[in-house]
Amino acid sequence: MSESPRRRPRQRRSRETVATLLEAAAQMFDREGWSTTTNRIAERAGLSIGTLYQYFPDKNALLHALAERHVREAGVRLGAVFSELRSTTPDFDETMRAILAAVVDLHRDRPGLHALMHRAAPRLPVELAALRAFEDHLAQEISFHLVRLGRGGGDPDYLARTLVHAVDAQVHRVLTRDRPDVDRLMMLVHRLTAEPAG
Repeated sequence: MSESPRRRPRQRRSRETVATLLEAAAQMFDREGWSTTTNRIAERAGLSIGTLYQYFPDKNALLHALAERHVREAGVRLGAVFSELRSTTPDFDETMRAILAAVVDLHRDRPGLHALMHRAAPRLPVELAALRAFEDHLAQEISFHLVRLGRGGGDPDYLARTLVHAVDAQVHRVLTRDRPDVDRLMMLVHRLTAEPAG
């Protein structure tokens, strides 16, 4: 199975076709999981299977492209939140709620797709490196705020990494059936930072 698109869209019409295919794939993966087929995805997109295969060799490549797009979108959305938090410097609960609200919003729709991307999307070494860099950036930003707010303990970097991965596991594995919820995630954050939920 391939992990990459067959060709990169360069013209506007090609980009629109790829966007249509990815939206259809997102819907079908969310509804049917890995059992969906490229034929079902092409049908949902209103395009021929031949058109799908011009851009994606198989459903593996589609899922891979969706995961890559999700990480890019998360980086942009969370980047804006972190920039705002550095300029406004709110208290601990407001800081963490702002971060968690952005995470929840990124995963609010299509929990089945997010669970599948988390578990099944293959990643090439270059994508694994990009994902690790993204997670490191999140942890660095959270560590900054832990220290700023006196919540870092003896090792704020370790605590920040723990928070990043604990929230990630909750969002992608525990809460995928119930949809992520900021209040539940805040309880987790309070437990991990040894502060009572308020």
